[in-house]
Amino acid sequence: MKILVTGAAGFIGSNFVRRALEGAYPALADTDVVVLDKLTYAGNRDNLDPVADSPRLRFVQGDILDRGLVDDLMTEVDQVVHFAAESHVDRSILGAADFVMTNVVGTQTLLDAALRRGIDTFVHVSTDEVYGSIDEGSWPETHPLEPNSPYSASKASSDLLARSYYRTHGLPVSITRCSNNYGPYHFPEKLIPLFVTNLIDGLKVPLYGDGMNVRDWLHVDDHCRGIELVRASGRPGEVYNIGGGTELTNKELTGLLLEASGVGWEMVEPVEDRKGHDRRYSVDITKISDELGYAPQVPFEQGLAEVVQWYRDNEAWWRPLKDRAALPA
Repeated sequence: MKILVTGAAGFIGSNFVRRALEGAYPALADTDVVVLDKLTYAGNRDNLDPVADSPRLRFVQGDILDRGLVDDLMTEVDQVVHFAAESHVDRSILGAADFVMTNVVGTQTLLDAALRRGIDTFVHVSTDEVYGSIDEGSWPETHPLEPNSPYSASKASSDLLARSYYRTHGLPVSITRCSNNYGPYHFPEKLIPLFVTNLIDGLKVPLYGDGMNVRDWLHVDDHCRGIELVRASGRPGEVYNIGGGTELTNKELTGLLLEASGVGWEMVEPVEDRKGHDRRYSVDITKISDELGYAPQVPFEQGLAEVVQWYRDNEAWWRPLKDRAALPA
């Protein structure tokens, strides 16, 4: 079998490919992997260095909007796991066009090609942000989509397109929606790697608003394990939430990162809150747990400590990326 993995030079997609080629997923033990990645500012081929010499890996630099290229690649593969996306909320607020093109039109390009080529499994990787914000309780997969940022709106649109290709054409698409990921190889524009690398450099960290926005934290290994369960055994046409079970305010998380870095609150710089900043996310993982046996396995305290140490040990990986992580003025 051969699978196409889009966006696999990014944080989560590269983790999935590394784990697949390292033998973490028995169902993919003999599977060849074709990676398609545009290598945008957040794409980094170095993320695949640990498996770069695998004879089962083929890397293709290209755009999911390139219909001819996508069609050609679809003739080679049996399944698709689709990670490729513009994903940074702040960048979507500054300009939404790239998010619409990549996340919506790019997904439609992949779906059309998969339909034409008779792909037998298509996993569309999405986000809990499509649900909006929730004050209490947790979202089931049946909750209405109420996105509040251009990023989450573009992901919600791609989710609906994916669902429509199952309902209209019978294309075997499953959708996953994850909570906030953390782990190694995380591009340093996101909260945890930004804060850790700033503190390593003796720089202050920016905390939005009152810091009371709540997120559920999910280790990238657990997320990818959930995606693999859906790829192997998920039901076509269904949505599966994947969560980590650790809800923290941004202020609480900041405190943990300060403590791990041996500094105090004098290293925090309060900044104006993000526009349309969702207050709280929380996904109900009952469905994937009951149907597919999913449960997060990485304790948050252990995972966070390991990530902080990883950034200390891998300065050569992240330092060249810091300038690329800066938002445009």
